Amino acid sequence: MPAKTLRLFQVDAFTDRLFAGNPAAVCPLESWLPDALMQAIAAENNLAETAFVVPQADGFGIRWFTPKVEVALCGHATLASAHVLFTHLGVATDVIRFHSHHSGLLPVERNGSWLTLDFPANAGTEIPAQAAFGEALGASPAGFFRGKTDIMLVFDAAETVRRLQPDFRLVSQLPVRGLIVTAPGDEPELDFVSRFFAPQSGIDEDPVTGSSFTMLLPYWSQRLGKEQLTARQVSARGGQVQGQLRPGGRVGISGQAVTYLVGEIFV
Repeated sequence: MPAKTLRLFQVDAFTDRLFAGNPAAVCPLESWLPDALMQAIAAENNLAETAFVVPQADGFGIRWFTPKVEVALCGHATLASAHVLFTHLGVATDVIRFHSHHSGLLPVERNGSWLTLDFPANAGTEIPAQAAFGEALGASPAGFFRGKTDIMLVFDAAETVRRLQPDFRLVSQLPVRGLIVTAPGDEPELDFVSRFFAPQSGIDEDPVTGSSFTMLLPYWSQRLGKEQLTARQVSARGGQVQGQLRPGGRVGISGQAVTYLVGEIFV
């Protein structure tokens, strides 16, 4: 049987320049492929996430895969998918309605070079301190919060977050999908910084994690008394995020994106 040819795009998300932000693969489809094949494509791409999008009557279906598992929500690959549809595939409207069977309606709005994800907020619940988390990270957090799938650890200083050198073997043993670490910003106009570790999902450190801001934004908005926030994920590649609380338990997560690669794959 001849190979099926599919388009593939690689996009750096939450950045305005190449080789920064978070790279994601985007594979537009006419209809869904078998789950095992989509997982195999994501493993072959070996990026934090590969997004697959399929046209629907009122927008696009979207699914996201790490090299190991399908995930319920991914911000940077949704941003990358919107960038591909707007920039390369001729979507003329300024709002794309993505639909996820895990996370529901996820609109993305275009405003110049900025794209804004409209995601459900994920307000964390404070939990007692647990020594295992500090041991895995090599530093003791000041606050512990549990979200739907991740745990957020709050530190007192941005420099502590920047300098963390986790023991990923220990992190992988923690009972969470991923670990968000955060602290107040230490520069003018920077409200907070963050990093994200998820060896359980095949990603030791994710460069810029859009879904983590569904938990970060409600926390920092309440703590700082602000609805509009500016953040930086201080991974090696780094990324810039603008965020805001929205009505109805939603958050707006804004970033830019640039295309790195346009190609074809044969499966």
